[in-house]
Amino acid sequence: MTQSEALSILKTGGNVFLTGEPGSGKTHTVNAYIAWLRSHGIEPSITASTGIAATHVGGMTLHAWSGIGIADRMTPELLDTISNKEHVAKRLQKAKVLIIDEVSMLSANVLSMVDEVVREVRHEPERAFGGLQVVLVGDFFQLPPVSRSKVEFAFESPAWSRLNPLICYLTEQHRQDDAQFLSVLAAIRAGDWDHTHVSLITAREAEYDSIEEGVPQLFTHNADVDRINSEQLGKLPGSSKTFAMSAAGSAALAEALKRGCLSPETLILKEGAVVMATKNNPAAGYANGTLGIVIGFERGTGHPIIETRDGRELTIAPAEWAVEEGGKVKAKLTQIPLKLAWAITIHKSQGQSLDAAAMDLSRSFEYGQGYVALSRVRSLSGVHLLGWSENALMVHPQVAALDTNLRASSDAAIQTFEALDVTGEREIMEQNFIKASGGTLEAAPVGERPEKRSTYDETFELLELGKTFAEIAKERKLTLGTIADHAAKLVSAGRITPELVEARMPARLKGALPSIFKAFEENGTEKLTPVHAYLKARYSFDELKLARIVYAGEGVEN
Repeated sequence: MTQSEALSILKTGGNVFLTGEPGSGKTHTVNAYIAWLRSHGIEPSITASTGIAATHVGGMTLHAWSGIGIADRMTPELLDTISNKEHVAKRLQKAKVLIIDEVSMLSANVLSMVDEVVREVRHEPERAFGGLQVVLVGDFFQLPPVSRSKVEFAFESPAWSRLNPLICYLTEQHRQDDAQFLSVLAAIRAGDWDHTHVSLITAREAEYDSIEEGVPQLFTHNADVDRINSEQLGKLPGSSKTFAMSAAGSAALAEALKRGCLSPETLILKEGAVVMATKNNPAAGYANGTLGIVIGFERGTGHPIIETRDGRELTIAPAEWAVEEGGKVKAKLTQIPLKLAWAITIHKSQGQSLDAAAMDLSRSFEYGQGYVALSRVRSLSGVHLLGWSENALMVHPQVAALDTNLRASSDAAIQTFEALDVTGEREIMEQNFIKASGGTLEAAPVGERPEKRSTYDETFELLELGKTFAEIAKERKLTLGTIADHAAKLVSAGRITPELVEARMPARLKGALPSIFKAFEENGTEKLTPVHAYLKARYSFDELKLARIVYAGEGVEN
């Protein structure tokens, strides 16, 4: 099924399971559907099975949306408590469309709990999910739900049977364009891989020291991730800052919170550290899974300042994780919502597309781990294999058996809706769905979004106004080094000149340029630590960054 065919089916308002191989465009199709809904005045409820999955679709976890939180079983008392939470009840009653992403990692039990809550709150006990259109998105060949006993997939839930979703199995490929690599992934998925496929993968073996800096590293176990992150942190110059987690309330509940909290009890950071946000905070501009680099610490509070991958600079204040009961907080944790992220677990990589990744699959312990890690990468040449085990290619036999039925059901759905298109019934279904959801039949014109100003644009505009670098740093509440980084990018883009950088730098630094240039000639410009030492620390790293821009503009050879 193509993306356009799936989108056409979604618009009729039926319950749908949108699936397909990694890179087939599931998220793209969901985003197109969300845009269509909003153009007709219908606001969907966008959720996912995990926090990091929720970041990919700009939503929240299904647990938070439904009010079940960390509960692992439904009781009459819990159902009553959730139903009486005004903000949860309003959210569920107003909902028209519920989207659940990464459903492969959602257990049958959780899906059933959410179904029960929604039916109760919406006073629709006989209708699956209280009559909402439910769009389930995911691929069961990827990581299954975390379970201490037998895994029970979402499709085994009675709630799934009640939904009886139409199957939209996407078959186009938009991530990988390497035919040889696609054949390997297809063989793993079909369970018919052989020594030829294994040879292609193991030919990508690499030594850890040969991996380029900046290539994401994927591991099966948290212990390996923690070790790599600790080693990388130790290589950074400068002093570290430590943030300790605090706990309050019931000790037992606080311990349970700690087990589910992604931030460590003791968080150690330095400037230059690669980090990942561990909590959703839309108001502050980040979500669980947001990646960035620590560029400084706020004066006074000491809170870390990070620069995200899209160039935004955010100050990360402490956040709270809490357990509530009867409207009262029974236990809570307080910590900076960050963790080191040079290396991440394969579990956290699900949903991402990478040009390259180094991965250790030698201790794969879960069905789908190797498949998820390999399928993150766009081509075989981007795979750097640090460790290997044939267990990495195992997929869950229950899922393999299901796949044939899903593909057949998807083909049947295409034929049915093609017939509806011929008679015009599909268009009538679409219009009826819009009306029933309180939307408008005439789609609102989608205007072009104003181009978002980046942090570099803001610095550029202040330079245009004649401000010095020190004044810009003070006005923007950023370090001089961060502003220097902006200046370097602006020079590289041809938006400002090295001469302008020299003109706006502090007078003290301007007068010292000859001696600093000599230090660059002696020690090179790639690393500032030897230059800093050569000059006996008379100039800060931030000042050296500015001087380096002017030095490069002079055309001096190192």
